[in-house]
Amino acid sequence: MKEMPVQYQVSPYLVFFLIHAMQVGVGMLGFERIVAKFVGNDSWLSILLAGLSVNVIIWIMYKLVSGEQKDLIEIHRAIWGKWLGGLFSLFFLGYLFISGTVVLRTYIEVLQVWIFSNISTWIFAIVLLALAYYIVSGGFRVVGGMAFFGMVIPLFLVFTVFYPLGYADFRNLLPLFNHSPMEIIKGMEGALFSILGFEVFLIYYPFVKDGQKSQKFAHAGAFLTTVGYTYLMILSLAFFSKDQLSQSIWAYLSMIKIIEFSFIERFEYILISLWAFVILPNFVVNFWAASRGLKVLFKAKQKYFLCILLIAALLLVNWMDDREKVNMMNTMVGKIGAAFTYGYLPLLLLLQTIKQKMRKQA
Repeated sequence: MKEMPVQYQVSPYLVFFLIHAMQVGVGMLGFERIVAKFVGNDSWLSILLAGLSVNVIIWIMYKLVSGEQKDLIEIHRAIWGKWLGGLFSLFFLGYLFISGTVVLRTYIEVLQVWIFSNISTWIFAIVLLALAYYIVSGGFRVVGGMAFFGMVIPLFLVFTVFYPLGYADFRNLLPLFNHSPMEIIKGMEGALFSILGFEVFLIYYPFVKDGQKSQKFAHAGAFLTTVGYTYLMILSLAFFSKDQLSQSIWAYLSMIKIIEFSFIERFEYILISLWAFVILPNFVVNFWAASRGLKVLFKAKQKYFLCILLIAALLLVNWMDDREKVNMMNTMVGKIGAAFTYGYLPLLLLLQTIKQKMRKQA
């Protein structure tokens, strides 16, 4: 693959923010109920194991891109051939597009439920998609910068995850380890939609300067995400009773409702508004990757594909007009992402290794 010009690349340390930003999104606001449904008081263990498994997948991804092929499209061509490889790449780009759109729609739902109940979905969608067009049009360096600011700007909100400790009862976590391995795995599956998203790395890797040096930053980003999700899961289990947690769609937001200041009564409004900076990288990076991949596959300008994708996203967002459709799409994206990440990527590495050994022997 032709080496990417340096002026289009980002520094290796930005991979830390890109990995972390793609994992921390709208799922963090309400993942607890889904996991607790399967594992109850041992949900934190499912989150911890799911997060640690991400580091194994990151190692696999770096092994995949360490050879001549620097992104998934080139890897597919080398292993499956031009046409079949192109079809597999198209499926992956479609998955990224749908994943970004579902994240966008889920955040809009949070805005409508908690703050702006009378504003139509399409108004939010047009504003956020116009912002996405502006960011993606600036190139990957701007997209990477958005991931950086998406973590730095809302950083002062970190105190919100400690405030509810005064109301927590950690006896709710007892007895420990009273669920079977299969139940723990079920809980891991429930957490996947929240912790996935990092697989878009397989598209933007050529835009990382000295890519192999970025691996430690990728693992660090995933580790920070694991710590954050595990802590929030433990806090939620201690804060809510079992029945309360099973009914809390947005557990994190429900916890911080107790935060009050003399000048701010509804602090969750501040958090939801600033959470836009956290959400933006989730769909902006996916839309950039999908349009970039289509550019490589079909040899046309990226901005044309970007416009098509954003129009399609607007239509899809408006189609998801109730909670059932949003849940259905979230579940579908989670299952596809899990199958791709934990099933297809290890298979792809195995096939790539076999092909490389056969080539050396020949």
